[in-house]
Amino acid sequence: MLYLSTRGHPDRKKFCEILLEGLAPDGGLYLPESYPQVDAATLEKWRGLPYHELAFEILSLYIDDIPADDLRAICRKTYTEQVFGTQEIVPLRPLEDGVFLEGLSNGPTLAFKDMAMQLLGNLFEYELARRGAELNILGATSGDTGSAAEYAMKGKKGVRVFMTSPHGRMSPFQQAQMFSLQDANIHNLAIEGVFDDCQDIVKAVSNDLDFKRKYRIGTVNSINWARLVAQVVYYFAGYFQAGARKVSFTVPSGNFGNICAGHVARSMGLPIEQLVLATNENDVLDEFFRTGVYRVRAAADTHETSSPSMDISKASNFERFVFDLLGRDGARVKSLFGEQLTRTGRFDLGDDPAFRTARERYGFVSGKSTHADRLATIRDTHQRFGVTIDTHTADGLKVAREHLSPGTPMIVLETALPIKFAATIVEALGHEPERPARFEGIEQLPKRVTVLPADAAQVKQFIAAHCA
Repeated sequence: MLYLSTRGHPDRKKFCEILLEGLAPDGGLYLPESYPQVDAATLEKWRGLPYHELAFEILSLYIDDIPADDLRAICRKTYTEQVFGTQEIVPLRPLEDGVFLEGLSNGPTLAFKDMAMQLLGNLFEYELARRGAELNILGATSGDTGSAAEYAMKGKKGVRVFMTSPHGRMSPFQQAQMFSLQDANIHNLAIEGVFDDCQDIVKAVSNDLDFKRKYRIGTVNSINWARLVAQVVYYFAGYFQAGARKVSFTVPSGNFGNICAGHVARSMGLPIEQLVLATNENDVLDEFFRTGVYRVRAAADTHETSSPSMDISKASNFERFVFDLLGRDGARVKSLFGEQLTRTGRFDLGDDPAFRTARERYGFVSGKSTHADRLATIRDTHQRFGVTIDTHTADGLKVAREHLSPGTPMIVLETALPIKFAATIVEALGHEPERPARFEGIEQLPKRVTVLPADAAQVKQFIAAHCA
């Protein structure tokens, strides 16, 4: 299996090369040359496998430069009941007629990012040990990626983490999860700006090839293919647990990574009828799937909402889908995401034949949710079913109900436990959500964080000073 850049760079690389590299040299994102196809017989063979075995079967289709026994051992080490709380790892529970919640938030940091990040930490440690090398991870987080990455990487040999986050824009619980870590290999950088500023810094540093090579910079954001392919597994797991011939998934989405994994699963042959994308007030992606216009917003026009992990106006992983949508035309993708977005901040595919057939070909539909919708959905779900959901999952559930199809189960991907967004839960229900015992008093712990301006040069200086 070889990987190519969405922007047409001529190089083709193996999995372990792109695992440590992040962005391609031309600024593009890596994708496999083709998606492995899974037929009905294979699906039936995989039905009933333990999650770690299912992960091995799927990942082995994409990874052929790690010996099978080693990859199987990494999957078994990663996906355990001790780490994720249940034997199913991602338990599916019925909520109402035809609607299910898939629990992705039982890992160490109570968010779906743990599903891939725990694997990524073990893959990094394995490959760095094999090479006798070190890696400095530079990441950006709007809330959950940071803590998931830091908990997965803390104490790992040969790995340092430099995690940028928008200063003051995460929930107090999210900030505490990250900033309370005292491990020497973890560095938190609070950037004076919004998430998109953090993401732009990561891309700017990654595109400085001399700096990237000198300081061995890698990424854990979902621009790293390894993280995205790990997320493909829980689409298969949800499908098997639903027990239906075909299913749909609704995914709260800001950076397009979570739902892009669903796109990959569907492209492999998983019987997905619809991929329902749910946004909050930052509705860049909903606008695209309704109109064909992709229009990024400036920091001043990015709303600060009660589902803050989706307060994103530049969706990094969206480039992967557009690459597939446009017939894998790397030159055109490079033009759209490079020169055109830089010059105008938008592009319009509304009249392109590829966009006009996208819903039928790729199954995407979309919708948005507001703060009022969020509160109403949280209250309704608690009152009718005795279930408390977080704000992002509420966005997903609200939009899911707009796209139900008789006879096709709708699986809503749960994204985090409610305690991470306690203030909004209190506003909706009048009481605090349940808090796991291990996180009691976390907001009062000492903080270890450095505040920096939204300036890639200063982030580079910080990295260089802490890699001596």
